[in-house]
Amino acid sequence: MNEQWHQWLAELSKALNYPLIEIGETSLSVSNIFKLTFLVVLVLVAERHLRGLLRQRVLARPHLNLDLQYAISRFAGYCFIALGFSFALKAIHLDLSAFAVIFGALGIGVGFGLQNIVSNFISGLIILAERPIAIGHRVEVSGVTGQVTQINLRSTTVVTNDNIAIIVPNSNFITNAVTNWSYGDPKIRMRLPLSVAYGTELEKLRTLLLEVAAANPSVLKDPKPSVRCLGFGENSLNFELAVWTIAMADRPTRFRSDLFFAIERILRENKIEIPFPQREIYLRSGKLEIETKPAPSTRNP
Repeated sequence: MNEQWHQWLAELSKALNYPLIEIGETSLSVSNIFKLTFLVVLVLVAERHLRGLLRQRVLARPHLNLDLQYAISRFAGYCFIALGFSFALKAIHLDLSAFAVIFGALGIGVGFGLQNIVSNFISGLIILAERPIAIGHRVEVSGVTGQVTQINLRSTTVVTNDNIAIIVPNSNFITNAVTNWSYGDPKIRMRLPLSVAYGTELEKLRTLLLEVAAANPSVLKDPKPSVRCLGFGENSLNFELAVWTIAMADRPTRFRSDLFFAIERILRENKIEIPFPQREIYLRSGKLEIETKPAPSTRNP
């Protein structure tokens, strides 16, 4: 029985170590494939757990920003994966020199095909290093406006006011102009244009507009709101109400809407006219002579 057991184990070992593929000076057997697969899975699982421990135990203590913590942990994870894969290949004694020419040709082809991916990857590293945007910032780029919720190495997730998540390639933040409403000082000045009819009492108008600004809780007291005259239009006097706020980072549309509703209501209550284009037509008195000609006869002579 023992002899049969040892014989069966010898046959199994021979089958597992049978060279399936010859690669340079080494051969790839079934046991090597299983070993390589196990090591690769082990490296990936270990990288995920180590990345989480790095963020929770090490990076959280210096009170670093979330985006910087993510960048450092991601970079450390990629380095760990690269080292793990190299050790896994060495563990099965795989000779990769025979693939040098193939890898070179594939590298050229893949390089042309992955230009955008590589560009977005490098742009992601630049974003995480220079930090022109961060998680929680309100940005506007390539026609997309919303709050940054996640910054990855290839793309950035921006959530709009309609709760729609838009995936923006990182290269857009490097090559295009980006409006960051939350960068540096969050205070911004909002300009609200309006027009009133000629003959309006301007001091009363100024007082009413400043009352509207003072009644809105999102308008800052310092710097103070101001009312400015923009000029004389064809049908109206043009003004603007300038207010300072930090609400643009959270709810800009609602903030503007609340102010416009309040302005319309207070102007209507005080009977201040909001004009619209008008045209006056004058008709001169006189006589209009109309000359008529007889219709040609169709009777036969």
